[in-house]
Amino acid sequence: MRAALAIGRRCLGQTWPNPAVGAVIWKPTLQGPLVIARGFTRKTGRPHAEAEALHMAGEAARGAVMSVTLEPCSHYGKTPPCADAVIESGLMRVVTAIEDPDPRVAGRGNARLRAAGIEVVLGVEARSAYLAHLGHIRRVTQQRPAVLLKLAQTADGYAAAEAGLRTQITGAIGSSRVHMERAEADAIMVGISTVLADDPQLTCRLPGMSDRSPVRIVLDSDCRLPPTSLLARTARQVPTWVLAAIDSDSGRHAALEQSGVEVLLVPRSEGRIDLDLALQALAARGMTRVMSEGGPQVADALAKAGLIDEITLLTHMQPLGRQGLLAVGPHLRALLDDNTQFEAQSSMILGEDRIDHFARLA
Repeated sequence: MRAALAIGRRCLGQTWPNPAVGAVIWKPTLQGPLVIARGFTRKTGRPHAEAEALHMAGEAARGAVMSVTLEPCSHYGKTPPCADAVIESGLMRVVTAIEDPDPRVAGRGNARLRAAGIEVVLGVEARSAYLAHLGHIRRVTQQRPAVLLKLAQTADGYAAAEAGLRTQITGAIGSSRVHMERAEADAIMVGISTVLADDPQLTCRLPGMSDRSPVRIVLDSDCRLPPTSLLARTARQVPTWVLAAIDSDSGRHAALEQSGVEVLLVPRSEGRIDLDLALQALAARGMTRVMSEGGPQVADALAKAGLIDEITLLTHMQPLGRQGLLAVGPHLRALLDDNTQFEAQSSMILGEDRIDHFARLA
């Protein structure tokens, strides 16, 4: 199952609205498991991992075992049900990490396998699979994508020398790690203040991975994104969406749309974009994993609304050395300090940065 989880990650950020599933077909031998085939959900969500693995295995699948990170689907969509393909293949056992909460499946896939005489084992590496498929789970149960917060701070806890001023914090190795995380997200989301201060590209710039750049999303209540910004000027190369308030200037919408930017309209809440409704709008478009790089203000607003699922906190070894913009606001600090809501997943040193990863418990 760990091998299936690892292979499923290969297409994270590329399969939305489908989950990035991994599957391994194997047979037990006296020398240990003999792997026959592997499969993972392909770009745009099809073919599915099970179909890929079964195609690779061919007749060798008969009498074998499949370990798959999510319950095989049991409904007709853009592809036939994977449960039917598994039954026809002659597999003797299917090991499933977690059931699919999609109401079109929700245990029916496993039930169909059992009814056909296939042994089904459920719950192997369930926590890891839950985190791997959290975007899919959030979208089908809460009608929003999973929110993966990335935040950088100096050793003394600052995100910038002052609000509105760009401050490079992370080192080269830490920055490369962030670009890899971008490649595994469906979208990167920032606030308009970050764009006005930094004029960022928000792309994946690792060698050979430029095609893995996610959709770029700007929270922009009053639709202030300049048509001359890098995001607007490259919107036809990398999809760029602006989430603007319904009552914002329609003339500005039109100017951005001329550049290829897509403008999505969302109601306000307390003068700003309603974050809950904004995420629902993204889920309606198929988004499952949104990486927030919007800085302290957006991070604390997401924390206040209870919309953060995972947190990656990068802490540089060097202090700012003077007063600046605090990276972690009060609502986010409360989350990080509350071990009944979030748990520490990992901590590592990469070059000049320490990277701590936290995940919501449920």
